[in-house]
Amino acid sequence: MARINAAALGREPVSRLLIKQALPASVGILVMSLNVLIDTIFVGNWIGSVAIAAINVVLPVSFFIAALGMAIGIGGSSIISRALGAENKERALRTFGNQITLTLILTVILVVLGLSFIDFLIPAFGGKGDIFAPAKIYYTVVLYGVPFLALAMMGNTVIRAEGKPKFGMIAMIIPSVGNLILDYIFINRMGLGMFGAAWATTASYLLCLAFILWFFLSKYSELKISFSHFGLDFTILKEISSLGFVTLSRQAVVSITYLLMNNILFNLGGEDSVAVYAIIGRMLMFALFPVLGVTQGFLPIAGFNYGAQKYQRVRKSINTAILYSCILGLLVFAGIMFFSEDIVKVFTKNPDIIKDTPPAMRWVFAATPIIALQLIGAAYFQAVGKAVPALLLTLSRQGFIFIPLILILPMFYGEIGVWISFPIADVLSTIVTGYFLNREIRLRLNPPIKD
Repeated sequence: MARINAAALGREPVSRLLIKQALPASVGILVMSLNVLIDTIFVGNWIGSVAIAAINVVLPVSFFIAALGMAIGIGGSSIISRALGAENKERALRTFGNQITLTLILTVILVVLGLSFIDFLIPAFGGKGDIFAPAKIYYTVVLYGVPFLALAMMGNTVIRAEGKPKFGMIAMIIPSVGNLILDYIFINRMGLGMFGAAWATTASYLLCLAFILWFFLSKYSELKISFSHFGLDFTILKEISSLGFVTLSRQAVVSITYLLMNNILFNLGGEDSVAVYAIIGRMLMFALFPVLGVTQGFLPIAGFNYGAQKYQRVRKSINTAILYSCILGLLVFAGIMFFSEDIVKVFTKNPDIIKDTPPAMRWVFAATPIIALQLIGAAYFQAVGKAVPALLLTLSRQGFIFIPLILILPMFYGEIGVWISFPIADVLSTIVTGYFLNREIRLRLNPPIKD
C-alpha cells in the first residue's frame, strides 16, 4: 500500500492530488497554530501579558534548534521524494537513516550550548526588565524537549515524502491537543504558572515523537531502515545540508528578526509593544495555515514528478498551488481587516494592547493575498533540489529586505515604521520570486517529457 501511495504522486490528477496532500497538511498546521494561539490565550489570561512577551522572547532560540530537525527533514525528504520517483529505494533508506543520526547529534550539541549561555541569550532576544524571570523559567524547561521536537519535525516531513499526508496530519494534531490539555492541568488547575506552561509544551513534543516512531515501525511505512543506514554518508549529507540549509537559514533569519523586533519594540514602547508583536506573531502562525498547508502539500508532488521527469505535471502543480494559495490568502486578508479588534480582545484585557494591536496587525497582513507566489516559488526550487536559488529566494523577504527596513524605517516613522516594513517586504520579495520562477518554467519545464 505504501508503494502504491507514493507512486500516486506521479499518476493522479494534480488538482485532486494537491487537495489530498494539502488538506491534511493544512489541518495539521491549523491544529498546531491553534495550539500556539490558545496556549498564548491561556498564558495571557491565567498568568498575564508579561508572560506572553516572555514566551515570545524564548521562541527564536527553541525554534531555531527545532528548525534543525525540519531543515534536515525537508532537505532529506527532497532526496527521498526524488529517489522514490526514480525507483531508487535504497537511496531513500540511506537518506532517512542519515537524517536521524544528523538530527540527534546537532540538536543535543545545541541544547547544551543553549543552556550554557542562558543568561546571555535571554536578554539578547529582548528578555529584559520584568520579562527576564518568566522567560528564563520557560526557556530552561522547553529547551530540554527541543531534541524531541526536532526529531518529530524531521520525521513528519519524511512521512509526507512517502505520500502519507494523513499520518503527517495526525502527528501534528497529537502534540497540539496534548499541550492544551496539559496547559489546563498544569496552569489552571495546579497553578504552576510559567513552569507548568513550559512542561506542557515539552511533554507534547514527546507525545508527537512517540507517534512518529510508531508510524515508521508499523506496516504503513515502506522506509524500513537497518543499523547500516544510520552510518553517515558524505554524499547524502552534503545534499541534505545544501537543501536543508535553505530551511535552517530561513529560521535563523526568523530568529534574528525576533531578536531585532523585540529589542526595537522594547526601546520604542516597553513590554506592551513586545506583547503586541507576540500577539501578531501568533496570528501570523495561525491565520496563514491554509497557505502553508498548500505549500507543504506541493513539495512532495513537485519533487516526485521532477525526479520522474514528468515536467508538465511539475508545471501544473506550480500553477495550481499558486492559484489555491492566492484564493486562501485573500480570505485570510479579509478576515484580519474586518475582525482584528475582536481577535485581540481574546488574548488580553490590557486596554493599551487592545488599542495598539489592531492597526499594527492590519499593516502586517496587508500583502497577504500575494505572498503565495513567494512561498510556492521558493518551495519549488527546494523540492527539485536546487539549493542556491531556493536559499536566495527564501531569504529575500526577511533577510535581504525586511531586516534592513526595520532597522531604517523606525528611525523616521517610529513604531509605525516597524509595521509598514511587513507589506513592503512582502511585495518586493514576491516580485523577485515571480521573475525567477517564470524564468525557470520557461527554461527548464517546457519540454513535454512524459505526461
